Amino acid sequence: MPRISSFYGIVIWMYWNDHNPPHFHATYGDFEILIRITDLSIYSGSLPSRAFGLIMEWASLHQNELMENWVLLKEERSVKKIEPLK
Repeated sequence: MPRISSFYGIVIWMYWNDHNPPHFHATYGDFEILIRITDLSIYSGSLPSRAFGLIMEWASLHQNELMENWVLLKEERSVKKIEPLK
């Protein structure tokens, strides 16, 4: 599972050959959430509200890069790291 980015204890990653819809995984401690890339809605899971807000801020800045990485993974190519939230 390629690690895409990490910031403030949050890790963003995607699985090779993951199922549709296009999404990314985010973990924070024992919590995990899956976010759809196309509309940044929750697909599955939950996080504390502060961590969720940081992820949504980051994802809105990098939505195009996330979709590019999804396509790269579907083509079995290496993903590109995405700048963390600062």
